[in-house]
Amino acid sequence: MGRELVRFGVAMERSLLEHFDIVVSERGVTRSEVLRDLVRAEIVRAQVAKGVLAVATLTLVYDHHVRELTEKITEFQHQLGDQVRSTLHVHLDAHRCLEDVVMHGRSDELKRIADRLLATRGVTHGGIEIISDTEDHGHEHDHDHGHAHGPTRTAEARKTPGSTRRESGAGRAAKLRSR
Repeated sequence: MGRELVRFGVAMERSLLEHFDIVVSERGVTRSEVLRDLVRAEIVRAQVAKGVLAVATLTLVYDHHVRELTEKITEFQHQLGDQVRSTLHVHLDAHRCLEDVVMHGRSDELKRIADRLLATRGVTHGGIEIISDTEDHGHEHDHDHGHAHGPTRTAEARKTPGSTRRESGAGRAAKLRSR
């Protein structure tokens, strides 16, 4: 599915162009490819700021010895219900855990949720990456790569070596019902 390319001129300071060319060279691509990536990123950023349908990954690093913190994080995810699509929990060392939470919903609400969790006592590091889920912004992507898209409703919680688990929103709900 080809898209029509349009050529246009861009004027910028020589020193800025020199720094830009370093980025282009380091990536091993063309100026056009880097400019397209920058434009796509800015469009997504502007849309996300307005509150659009989005997907997000929230990463939290926290001290699991802080009183009731693990329970608070888990309870908060349960309250979000189907907005939480998957989680990944990793024990980093004797005191710290990393939790990655994949969410789907309105970007402004996902940001509010993330800010609340990141401000929780005992969370030492973290961040959120929000990507609009409304259109492809001119990005061509072959979706025939061996897996289905959309929420994973049939995934079950499973333990893997290294104290790591992946769990879908449906998997957590099934676990709660079985208690």
